[in-house]
Amino acid sequence: MHAEAVRQENIQRILDTAERLFKHYGYTKTNVADIAKDLGMSPANIYRFFSSKSDIHKALADRLLNSGRAVALENARRPVSAAERIRDHFMQQHAITIETLLHENKVHEMVIVAIQEQWSVIESHIREMREIVAGIVREGIAAGEFRAQDADAAAECLCDCTVTLCHPQIIAECLIENRRTTPADLVDFAIRALK
Repeated sequence: MHAEAVRQENIQRILDTAERLFKHYGYTKTNVADIAKDLGMSPANIYRFFSSKSDIHKALADRLLNSGRAVALENARRPVSAAERIRDHFMQQHAITIETLLHENKVHEMVIVAIQEQWSVIESHIREMREIVAGIVREGIAAGEFRAQDADAAAECLCDCTVTLCHPQIIAECLIENRRTTPADLVDFAIRALK
């Protein structure tokens, strides 16, 4: 077990360093040799843990998305109404996206690369988030809070119609526009469709 703990520690060090360098210099301008140099190790040592720079980026994207899913799962377990949990789910994901992905141009570049190159990671995240929303909708239906309906279809519709709150590229475009509605207006509109 000691060897596995050391391995995981090395992986985390590589990911932390890569994330810092990607944020500072940009994903395209940072290579594995830069990461290795910053860590005081050889590029060959990095390749013992990751097969490529793209593989490092995939692990970073997964780590970032996992933190958003953890927030969503914690919210889904709260002992409040389903409508409140749905509202908080989308508002929290919106805040996470703005806070972690849009404040720095270099991070936005990483998101674009993840969408273009690591679609399996993004697709898995979308599927898991829809399952979380579907679970909340099911509980709302069972409690009589929402009308009887296909919870999976409702979750897909909710996620699709609120994508402007969670998709980094769309949020970036919406922030430029002069919009009359707020994120809360959009979520409340979507929740009314469940009732």
